[in-house]
Amino acid sequence: MSTPSDPGSAGQARPDGGAPGTGGDQDFPTCYRHPGRETYVSCVRCGRHACPDCMRSASVGQQCVECVGEGARSTRQARTTFGGRPAAGSVVTWTLLGINVALFLAAWVRPGIVNDLVMLGYASYGYGSPLHGVAAGEWYRLITSAFIVPGAGLNGLGLMDILFNMWALVVVGPSLEGVLGRARFLAVYLVSAVGGGVMYYYLVAPNSAAAGASGAVFGLFGAWFVVSRRLHLDTRGIVGLIVINLALGFFFHSFIAWQDHIGGLLTGVLLTAAYVYAPRKNRAVVQVAATIAVVALIVVAVVIRSHQLTSGAA
Repeated sequence: MSTPSDPGSAGQARPDGGAPGTGGDQDFPTCYRHPGRETYVSCVRCGRHACPDCMRSASVGQQCVECVGEGARSTRQARTTFGGRPAAGSVVTWTLLGINVALFLAAWVRPGIVNDLVMLGYASYGYGSPLHGVAAGEWYRLITSAFIVPGAGLNGLGLMDILFNMWALVVVGPSLEGVLGRARFLAVYLVSAVGGGVMYYYLVAPNSAAAGASGAVFGLFGAWFVVSRRLHLDTRGIVGLIVINLALGFFFHSFIAWQDHIGGLLTGVLLTAAYVYAPRKNRAVVQVAATIAVVALIVVAVVIRSHQLTSGAA
């Protein structure tokens, strides 16, 4: 190492190839991010010296953190078959299941919350009491009704309803979430839930209440049918499941809201078809536009039906 008494050697490179120091009597290479740390390891991409804390293992040698970040930004991200981001696990599926179960238990403990969340067109809960329902401005019922089931059950079927719906969600959800991606899967579930509520809003007396995740689940059934067709998979199983459950809805129409089932099914088929048949070029743009279009159609339908009920035209 050079000394102050030897000015001729100050600032010269080390015999072993190390870079000169950045100041004082140092002439050993230091980390480009931490000047006080001596290091003889350099990035294979940019050549800068870096300490172990600033290095990352690469396929060949080591790279500094800036080069690793730049490489990640320039690398094309992997996508699922229909444009979603691949992710380990079925986070959305299990989150939806948890929310449904939690609200079911909440309704069991506090039944009074049910009246505020179930699907209701336009009615009062007693003579002279205020009007409630979607037509009264409570639009949130179109989605909250898909997450609430009375603990005691509508006509005693609440427990059976949530058991079947959560079973169906676990059976179909993880596969759909994996192939569509989390965002698209969640969109299908939520928009189908609202679509089922809108069909019920139109076809059932405005003072009839309904609740449950059946519309959303039937939307997933429809989504799985469309995905299977697109991937040339056997659709007989899902078709059989849809037919059997629709038949049960018609047979037990006094207890089951078949209107919600059909609305959710049609919505799930329509939205998923837009997702899986979107052209590769600008696919994300087409999918987002399709989602907005379906939601806009639902909003218009709700506005029209609400006007019919409030104006007495229904």
